[in-house]
Amino acid sequence: MRDNLIEGNAKKEIDMEFIDTLKFNEKGLIPAVVQDVDTKEVLMLAYMNKESMKKTLVDKKATYFSRSREELWTKGEASGNIQEVVGFYFDCDKDTILLLVKQKGVACHTGNYSCFFNEVFSEDDVLKSELIHRLYELIEDRKNNPKEGSYTNYLFDKGLDKILKKVGEESAEVIIGAKNENKDEIVYEISDLVYHVLVLMVNSNVTIEDIKEELKGREH
Repeated sequence: MRDNLIEGNAKKEIDMEFIDTLKFNEKGLIPAVVQDVDTKEVLMLAYMNKESMKKTLVDKKATYFSRSREELWTKGEASGNIQEVVGFYFDCDKDTILLLVKQKGVACHTGNYSCFFNEVFSEDDVLKSELIHRLYELIEDRKNNPKEGSYTNYLFDKGLDKILKKVGEESAEVIIGAKNENKDEIVYEISDLVYHVLVLMVNSNVTIEDIKEELKGREH
């Protein structure tokens, strides 16, 4: 929870007295979470002591304390990947700092933009897979509960031959887009093809799970 924001600029001095109220560990350090102010992506976790904190607030460039070298270090001093600090928060327990920064270059020494690039699980992946399921379910609902003026219902009403004709046409459009080497055109035409294939699947009682099971056998 971000309870407090310390803001400042070259024309405004920041009252540093709040620093003495923070809960530093036995080594005089406090963790600092660093977040991109524009993308909201978490970039890294570092540690600060009182001295690095004061320097950060004065210079508006993120400065930390290196636990391995036991010295202050300003992010980007050697690499040029500086972090311009535009927001400084501490949490409700006063034992963690949050920096909002404008990152120049990358934040991670590996060359990745964020240090948190080792993904174990992401809800985004679930949502991406659910999108196809939702579209399938919508098409299925149109078949079971026809809606006047629906293009999907028009396809079902015309029958299998019409659906197959559209799948064929969209396949050809994908090929043309690919030959044109136009990414936007390819994306558009593949989206049309996916939709019409889903209509074909619903019409033929083929489920997404059926396709998944078939694809599992091809993981070689």
